[in-house]
Amino acid sequence: MADTAAPAPTRALVLGNPASGSHSPELVEEVRQLCASCLEHTELHLTTGPGDATLAVRRALQRSATASPGAPDLIVVIGGDGTVREAVQGLVPATGNAALAVVPGGTGNSGYKMLWGDRPWSESLKAILTDHGIGGSARLRRLDLARLAETRNHVYLGACSGVIADALITARELPLTGRERYARAFADTAAGYRPYPGRVTVDGRVVHEGPTVLANVGGGRYRGGRFLVLPGSLLDDGLLDVCVIGGDVPADEVPELTRDARHMDHPATVYARGRTITVERTDGRRLPLEHDGEYQHGIGATATFEVLPGALPVWAPATP
Repeated sequence: MADTAAPAPTRALVLGNPASGSHSPELVEEVRQLCASCLEHTELHLTTGPGDATLAVRRALQRSATASPGAPDLIVVIGGDGTVREAVQGLVPATGNAALAVVPGGTGNSGYKMLWGDRPWSESLKAILTDHGIGGSARLRRLDLARLAETRNHVYLGACSGVIADALITARELPLTGRERYARAFADTAAGYRPYPGRVTVDGRVVHEGPTVLANVGGGRYRGGRFLVLPGSLLDDGLLDVCVIGGDVPADEVPELTRDARHMDHPATVYARGRTITVERTDGRRLPLEHDGEYQHGIGATATFEVLPGALPVWAPATP
């Protein structure tokens, strides 16, 4: 996609999540000070619990043009993928010209990595604040999202059924933190994991039916900041990617296979693209599903994802 001409940001809402995997008050203050030194107005909001980031973004964007301060045109999220997911839920339905900027402050940080790679956060944020627009080192992009039809929620990085979703349930019982917690949870869940009977349909065409270890729909190429599950995914091509790993792949081999995309060479892997993707559990039981790191308890046997082309305005590098 070509560079998008966009006005320079002038007012920022900085969101920090004290419960994120690597929260640092010092990091939050550094981000706040950098924004304050470059913009007309900067406000800080520390989230207080699940869903608070969504509400904070919605409240800020609903301010009238005559309010003081006015609605922000830059939402800076400091946190992990869960915090970014919540901010997206508040940002996307809103009208106006606000765009997202991500500062990694969690465990996985896939949302930052898919945009800026391994660049330091200070470099990327300075580019957004001072070197933006056509010819600059940061540009405004409009990324595709998915919408989960059953909940109407927006999916930012991706959604996954099967062993990855079930590992989130296991993780809740472990007295660990950060990546160690999720690595242990996945190992415990994958040991002896029984693939579920599944079906995946892309634009009305069945691409997989049978034992299923996982089906990942997205979105970003990486999950968990390290696992290259969707190596062919483009962020703004108007399509959703889906990767299905069938029952012939032992669940405990998935982390190593996906670390460098070797799962793509396995005959039990199916990869496809489309505008509408349906993931089903064919025995009628509840489909184990997560999106953006949140387990979806309200899902039945079916999850349907619809692409929302160009729905998310986000600051990204001018040269990917």
